[in-house]
Amino acid sequence: MAEPLDVIMAFHNAFRRDMSRIDTAALGTARGKPGLAPVIEKFRFFNEVLVWHAHGEEIAIFPALDAVAPLVTEAYERDHQGLDEAFDALDSAVLVGDALETARASAAFKFHLDIHLAKEDAHLYRLVRERVSMPEQQKALGIMAGIAPQERFPEVVTWLFTLIGPDDRENMTRIWQMMLPPPLFEQVKQLIQKAIGSDWAELKRRIPALE
Repeated sequence: MAEPLDVIMAFHNAFRRDMSRIDTAALGTARGKPGLAPVIEKFRFFNEVLVWHAHGEEIAIFPALDAVAPLVTEAYERDHQGLDEAFDALDSAVLVGDALETARASAAFKFHLDIHLAKEDAHLYRLVRERVSMPEQQKALGIMAGIAPQERFPEVVTWLFTLIGPDDRENMTRIWQMMLPPPLFEQVKQLIQKAIGSDWAELKRRIPALE
C-alpha cells in the first residue's frame, strides 16, 4: 500500500535517472559525439525541481525530524548547499561552451547527488518513518507539495512520470488519488496519461479505478 514517503522515493529515483542521462550526454559530447546539447540543457529544469524539493525538505521534513531526532538534519542541509555549488559549476561550464569542463562538472554533480540521495534513503527517511507520526508525515508532504509554483505543476508531472518506473508511477497515482479533490485528480490523471503514452494501459491494470 502506498505511503506518503513513497512520494519522496519516487522523486529521488527521478533525480537519479535524469542526472544519469545528463551526465552520459555530457561525457558523450566531451568525446566528440554530436547532437547531445538538448539533453545536457535539461539540467536547468532538473535543478529547478531539485531546488523545490530540497527547500520543501528544509521547511517541512527537517523540522518534523528535528523534533524527534535532534542534530540529524544539519548535515543534509550542508549537502543541499553543496548541490547548489555543483549546479553553479555545471551552469558556468555550459555557458562558456567548454565540453570537457561540462563533463567534469556533470560527473561531480552526479557523484554528490547519488551519495546524498542514498544517505537520505538509508538514514534520514528511515528515521522519519520510525519516529515521525503518520499525520506529521502527511502534513510535511502537504507543505512540500506547495513549494513548486502551481503553474509549473504540469511540467513537474510530465518530468516525473517519464523518468520513474511502474511501481513509483502506481504509488504516486494512488497517493494523489487519495489526497486530491476529484476534479483536480482528473486533471492530474490526464497529465499522467499524456506523459506515459502506451504505458497508461499498465497503470490502469494496476489501478482499475482509473477507468
